[in-house]
Amino acid sequence: MSDSRNRGTVPVPPPEHDEAHGGGLGGRLNWLRAAVLGANDGVVSTAGLVVGVAGANASPTALLTAGLAGLLAGSLSMAAGEYVSVSTQRDAEQAALALERRELRLTPEAELAELTGLYEAKGLEPELARQVAVQLTAHDALAAHAETELGIDPDELTNPWHAAWASFAAFTVGALLPLLAIVLPPQSVRVWVTVVAVLAALVVTGWASARLGGAEPRRAVLRNVLGGGVAMAVTYAVGVLLGASTG
Repeated sequence: MSDSRNRGTVPVPPPEHDEAHGGGLGGRLNWLRAAVLGANDGVVSTAGLVVGVAGANASPTALLTAGLAGLLAGSLSMAAGEYVSVSTQRDAEQAALALERRELRLTPEAELAELTGLYEAKGLEPELARQVAVQLTAHDALAAHAETELGIDPDELTNPWHAAWASFAAFTVGALLPLLAIVLPPQSVRVWVTVVAVLAALVVTGWASARLGGAEPRRAVLRNVLGGGVAMAVTYAVGVLLGASTG
């Protein structure tokens, strides 16, 4: 006897999805990507600085001083730059939302027609687009227009302080690696230890940034390692030349 009559009584499990859903996913990925890139900047810039100073046969005290100065200058510069950048973005978002509130207050019918047109442009039938626009406007008109028309979530505006602290922390973590690698080992091997540690870190940050961006990791890792290697080679050569000329 066939089981076809019983198929309607058998519960069908919902389809499984590997990808995560949620409005904050894109924002979290952006923060992670920014943290990885900030750490990468800290690794490369500090490594170039301390390797260059080491090339001039500087003492451990001079290396530590130069490395700490580079760490603080870089992390504070990154934090200040990120604060200014995100503050400008937040100001623009708030200005756009203020204009949208004004238009909703003064010309609600025109705004409803505009929202309907936006949904039609996304592929909805005119009647369905109108229904969706009416319902979303009734629920939260500003949110509906901000998300569809401006790509802004009014409840999740960018925070410049969060961005500044994240950049400061990421750069500091990245900068600590070459700083410790150059001051802790004996003088005879400190440059080689630093080079190996930095290149290993660049492999990790290159792979992580590529994975977060959905790109192929091999090219990103190669670019990262070559860029960091060239930076250290150039600064070391400059340090050796300056050390020889002043020695």
